[in-house]
Amino acid sequence: MTARPANAHQARLLRLLRDGGPSSRVELGDLVELSRSKLAVEVDRLIATGLVVADGLAASRGGRRSHNIRLSPELRFLCVDIGATSVDVAVTNPELDVLGHLNQPIDVREGPVAVFEHVLGMAGKLKATGIAESFDGAGVGIPGPVRFPEGIPVAPPIMPGWDSFPVREALSQDLGCPVMVDNDVNLMALGEHHAGVARRVDDFLCVKIGTGIGCGIVVNGEVYRGASGSAGDIGHIQVDPDGHPCPCGNRGCLEAHFSGAALARDALAAVRAGHTGDLADRLAGTGTLTATDVAAAATAGDAVAIDLIRAGGHQVGQVVAKLVSFFNPGMVVVGGGVTGLGHGLLAAMRTEVYRRSPPLATGNLPIVLAELGPLAGVTGAACLITDRVFSPA
Repeated sequence: MTARPANAHQARLLRLLRDGGPSSRVELGDLVELSRSKLAVEVDRLIATGLVVADGLAASRGGRRSHNIRLSPELRFLCVDIGATSVDVAVTNPELDVLGHLNQPIDVREGPVAVFEHVLGMAGKLKATGIAESFDGAGVGIPGPVRFPEGIPVAPPIMPGWDSFPVREALSQDLGCPVMVDNDVNLMALGEHHAGVARRVDDFLCVKIGTGIGCGIVVNGEVYRGASGSAGDIGHIQVDPDGHPCPCGNRGCLEAHFSGAALARDALAAVRAGHTGDLADRLAGTGTLTATDVAAAATAGDAVAIDLIRAGGHQVGQVVAKLVSFFNPGMVVVGGGVTGLGHGLLAAMRTEVYRRSPPLATGNLPIVLAELGPLAGVTGAACLITDRVFSPA
């Protein structure tokens, strides 16, 4: 098993090297409150553990040249982002560079055993490329509420068979390494904070719109999970008391009115009611409609598709406006599969947020699309597991 840092100073040094890459002892000394002699002791101890290696001489800053150090390039982390209909699996080095990445369709309703058979098979394929012999840790995201300390899903509405399944324990046994588990939108928020559009923002909301809708809440650079791990479950905020039934058992939830599945449902209903535009042509060609079809139809100018996207954006914007009034974030990041709908969705959301929230909260508030796409979740998974591995035992 990978060694762990012995104290908070070592953990701080490891995270600085993770986030900033190779650094000299002098540069690290500028960032941590340690004397030069104490810093040297802690760095030497980290080198002895194998977590850190020497990396040649640093650039001269006058006087005696300092030595660069970096995280061991041999470290490897498995990153898993499970969605409702697909899974992304990646391997990163300790500086969170993605070395290999696979995507595969799955149905999360098959249950945890079947889904993790797919995940382990994909991990094996990545190993076979030669980028990893084993893993020093694994981060996993799932599309439902997670009791974070134990890594256990709790009553996830779209995941039958997953309630209380010991994801963290089971995968740790299969992989032979530490495993951390979190909600998928929290990992997306971590990924965008580390390497995406929110990398310079410490207080922001990350709204993920896909098969479901969730919100990652980042406060002072840390994910806020709430008392029991369910913070940010905005998909089940009611937007219409007499609205559509939701898998959670209630009616009128945001997720029941605007998500990938809801968008496809409403598009299909429009065609069956007599709409004859691009959506009808797509249904005739394939026999089904998806959120991707709605996006493509909107791009082609289909009026119903455009109206569906605009209406959904207004509904999401109404909920986000309340969050902005309450939380006062520095940015709102919008990601997930449905963001293929693009700027029409974003424009509708912005209209609602800027109209409904106080000017003081929205005067300098960017509402932007996520940057990392399918790599956001796996990058966040790498952040999650390295946070654990690079923490004192």
